[in-house]
Amino acid sequence: MTIDVDFTAFFDATPSPYVMLNTDLSICYVNQAYLHSTGRTREQLIGRYFFDALPQRPGTDGETQQNLKASMRLVLKTGKPDTLVLQRYDIPAPDQPDGFEERWWSAIHTPLRGADGEVKWVVQRAEDVTAFVHSRRARRLTQAFTEREKGMAAELYARAGELQRLNQKLRESNARERQVAVTLQEAMLTVPDLDRHDDNIAVRYLPATTSLNVCGDWYDVVDLPPDRFAAAVGDVVGHGLQAAAVMGMLRSALSAVIRAIPSPAQALEVLGLYARSMEGATAATAVKVLVDTRSSLIIYSNAGHPPPVLLHPDGTHELLDKATDPPLGARLHHVPRPQAGLAYTPGDTLVLYTDGLIERRTEDIDVSLARLTAALAQDSSLAPARLADSLLNRLGISEGAADDVALVVIRL
Repeated sequence: MTIDVDFTAFFDATPSPYVMLNTDLSICYVNQAYLHSTGRTREQLIGRYFFDALPQRPGTDGETQQNLKASMRLVLKTGKPDTLVLQRYDIPAPDQPDGFEERWWSAIHTPLRGADGEVKWVVQRAEDVTAFVHSRRARRLTQAFTEREKGMAAELYARAGELQRLNQKLRESNARERQVAVTLQEAMLTVPDLDRHDDNIAVRYLPATTSLNVCGDWYDVVDLPPDRFAAAVGDVVGHGLQAAAVMGMLRSALSAVIRAIPSPAQALEVLGLYARSMEGATAATAVKVLVDTRSSLIIYSNAGHPPPVLLHPDGTHELLDKATDPPLGARLHHVPRPQAGLAYTPGDTLVLYTDGLIERRTEDIDVSLARLTAALAQDSSLAPARLADSLLNRLGISEGAADDVALVVIRL
């Protein structure tokens, strides 16, 4: 059932104070309750930068203002709500001796997205709890405390503020680590041989959108003259700089091995032995393909990775799923890995990817693969670069996903 609601009237009627800010933190809407709580008029607030319209009290350390500003910007960046603990933020009051009135607030900042899915506004619900802080009930509660309990209450309040400061520092630290990991990962994903394939190969790498989930996804393309080349994708278990570093070592090792041992199965065997000796590399997954352009044959081996897709021009497809084995280093003893071959027709497209492209929580892998192949079928005639971008868009992850995404699209 559809309900026709005037939401401006709704927010003006609600007793909770609401203010809506643009991405530059200027005020674009306030409801009646917010005007009442702050003692401001719409003319004094609308269109103004929030902290100019409601400046901090002179002589204060500005910590609450910093907390509010950091919370608003965090919501704009992450698209997730943020709640602040009890905050003192005095408001302008011309009838007071120093022009300000003591106020205590409990604030929640919520993102509001536009039609394109991007965060366009931040909605602040700011409950004025000053009356409770100074109420008889609050005094009675504290009067009932022993001196030790009063000290504990004061300590708890101080620790709450400290916890918020530490959380902010943690967010900043995570953001820095994520940026370093992404920079390291992107630097190591440079493919010197890629330029020789003109427009026939496209690669894409999207770092995870969450700050704690930068992983070890990778891809590689290696020329093996005169008429062969190899491609690979892989995924290291773990997050952050450690995963990025392990990724770099595994990728470099496999890139070197395939030049000496063209067999994908044997190359993954060597890589598996190497992974067993490296901390953080066990259970990494990888798939290696060797393309022989003279015989139009794909030879491949898979170490616990989602199967590549061979896409035909008419939109039909085949999965490279006949040579799948456990992840790297998963076995206690060395066992030869399987290898399979699949003929292709010039004009076919080979798609390799990591699990971040397709996997969704609570969804069976067969459903994920069906969504992938259906998306590929709709654009089978596109050139590799356009196909890669269209695929990311159709799967709803063109701006990133919860997990890293590595993608290789090869026109054979």
